[in-house]
Amino acid sequence: MSKNVVLLFAGQGAQSVGMGKDLAATYPRAAALFKKADEVLGFSLSEVMFEGPIEELTRTSRCQPALYVHGLACLEVLREKFPDLRIAAAAGLSLGEFTAHAAAGTFDFASGLELVARRGRFMEEACEATAGSMAAMIGGEEEAVRALAAKVGVDVANLNSPGQIVLSGSKEGIAAALAGAKDAGIRMGKELTVAGAYHSRLMQDAQDKLAVVLENTEIRSPRFPVVCNFEARPVSAPDEIRRTLASQVTGSVRWSESMARLVDEGQELFLELGPGGVLAGLMGRIRKGTDVRVVDGVEALEKLEI
Repeated sequence: MSKNVVLLFAGQGAQSVGMGKDLAATYPRAAALFKKADEVLGFSLSEVMFEGPIEELTRTSRCQPALYVHGLACLEVLREKFPDLRIAAAAGLSLGEFTAHAAAGTFDFASGLELVARRGRFMEEACEATAGSMAAMIGGEEEAVRALAAKVGVDVANLNSPGQIVLSGSKEGIAAALAGAKDAGIRMGKELTVAGAYHSRLMQDAQDKLAVVLENTEIRSPRFPVVCNFEARPVSAPDEIRRTLASQVTGSVRWSESMARLVDEGQELFLELGPGGVLAGLMGRIRKGTDVRVVDGVEALEKLEI
């Protein structure tokens, strides 16, 4: 093995029916991880992942643990194939940050799965208790998007890549943002099909509940750097990991800044562990030409050379 790698883990929205099924059928270590997940959760998450229906898999309380387990199953097989794998750092989009921490040993698989399951449940409850939505602002300057958000009373949820910023908040606020996008110099605003206003003030109840759970979870310093979404920098002390993982629920996901930091530090090879290839697509706009390889199942793993 000649290169260090950075692991990237997918966030909510990347899920698809069938995710992980080929891994479980081909690799005993992956199958054992899915079985353990079902035992920890007390229901068959693997059946939801492998067979659907998509409506069930898309539920916040289902897709968050599903993506966590899938990402770690990909990593389990990756480590089996490349026993000398040199991991320089890890990051994950929103929910994926928890997967990144599990990969780095910040918490064990079961503890992280329980955290993620409760996070998903808390966020699902917050969605049901509020009337929220999200919208992507395409082709606008960050300053203009922030000004528009402040004007209509919504929050900046995701800074995904240059020219792609997601706003989140009340349905009325998002409607006003969409109506005012062109006048703010934004090329296009597009409402997203989501259950609620993630990464906004409407998730405060979920954040408060998650903070309590994090306080009672054993947290260790990660074995390699994990870049947090909330501050776009590596975090290592247990207390700051607890704080940033909680703050992320209502705070902005500073993905573009996080990826630019890693590339500017000299990282050259990124592996996206999870379905969809969303993060590879974003990297193409953040730092064009960066080597990002999507590892989402058996075919990709068997073709992968490092």
